[in-house]
Amino acid sequence: MAKICEVCGKTSMMAVVRKLLRGHYNPTTKKRKYPNLQHKKIGNKRIWICAKCLKAMGKIKA
Repeated sequence: MAKICEVCGKTSMMAVVRKLLRGHYNPTTKKRKYPNLQHKKIGNKRIWICAKCLKAMGKIKA
């Protein structure tokens, strides 16, 4: 399973946490941040969709 939103194509990204200690930023390891993917059944097909797209779909229906 790829961690990609099937609606908007949002994927993971690399992020660096900046740790401050006594006035200096120390080097830290990089972390991979993943999108908030949810299962959604549209028609008879189940897809992975990010929470932002899911929220937008709810606004379009109403």
